[in-house]
Amino acid sequence: MEQVDVSVIVPCYNTEKFLDQALASAEQNDRVNIEIIVLNDGSTDGSLEIMRAHEAADPRVHVIDKENQGYGASVNRGIAESHGTYIAILEPDDWVAPHMYDDLFEYGMSFSYTGAMPDIIKSPYTRVVLPETPDQYLCNCSYYKRVDPGFQPFRLSDAPHLIQHHPSIWSALYRKGFLEEKGIRFMEVPGAGWVDNPFLIETLCQADTIVYKEQPYYCYREDLPGSSSVLRKARLSFDRWNQMLDIIERLGVTDDGILKAFYVIGFRYVGGGFADFGDDNPDIKQWAAEIFRRMDPERVVRIANLSGYSKKQFFELSGFGPLPYSNLAYYGELVKEFVYSTRTNGIGFGFKRIGLYAKQVATQKGLLKQKLNVAEE
Repeated sequence: MEQVDVSVIVPCYNTEKFLDQALASAEQNDRVNIEIIVLNDGSTDGSLEIMRAHEAADPRVHVIDKENQGYGASVNRGIAESHGTYIAILEPDDWVAPHMYDDLFEYGMSFSYTGAMPDIIKSPYTRVVLPETPDQYLCNCSYYKRVDPGFQPFRLSDAPHLIQHHPSIWSALYRKGFLEEKGIRFMEVPGAGWVDNPFLIETLCQADTIVYKEQPYYCYREDLPGSSSVLRKARLSFDRWNQMLDIIERLGVTDDGILKAFYVIGFRYVGGGFADFGDDNPDIKQWAAEIFRRMDPERVVRIANLSGYSKKQFFELSGFGPLPYSNLAYYGELVKEFVYSTRTNGIGFGFKRIGLYAKQVATQKGLLKQKLNVAEE
């Protein structure tokens, strides 16, 4: 068999609407040797017929028809069946720009002078916001032009921003030997189950050599109806955060930048839980408290992009004695966020971001006032 450079793994379950576009986009790579492993995870729509048509037309496409086991088990099967030096993941409701895998593989190989191939070759991605609606628009992801360690290859401690945002595990190539050496595989649970989050932490925290190409190729449709982020169970994000912290503790990660970035993820999950289910929901409060008790309070107060309300909520729910903190740094971060958003996505997007922050602050102040009124009564 000719050496395969990149194995593109496509786990599919009932995605006939977008699957042809996804596979056609992956097939637009012709400078490196790729194989496209498409796993039919028990689809009940026309997905299998679309896969078979691509398999018949392109010898690089290989279809595995299997019973439904979920996203994690499907990707693991794809990794086991792959022959590539690197592994890529393409979700069947997304697409990639032409030559993504050509470019990233060749970019990674340009660092072979260091004596070893990079463990991870990473890039930003393009957000497809409000997909399949008249208001759909494209913009850069939230770590575009924020990853600048000053040298390459680098480790996560040199650019912890990589874990602070959406996991986006599919905008990267992973050296298969690295995954095997570290024993890294996906959690196997029914459905999608947010298993990309633990995989993100396992890979980025264990990689000795990461290289980053500032070019968005992957186009990610956000929050499609029926996606795991829309249908997630209330507790799922909290469970995954705890599991990710278990990984961090098992690996002995103590870097301050990594841990602060990881804490931000936890605060984002807590904020999402309260937004979805109410600020006084007892289950959300309990799960938030469990997360907060696993954080270092001195580190929390040093996170500049956390609002005073979030820090106050942290001390209330965690039971830790309150430490002094200032909200000035947070307002400085808002200014920087406006400048960044305007520079990367335009003035209109910048004002949208400021509007979102203003709405969050107003909501937090309203909740705080409501609590004070109840206490006075």
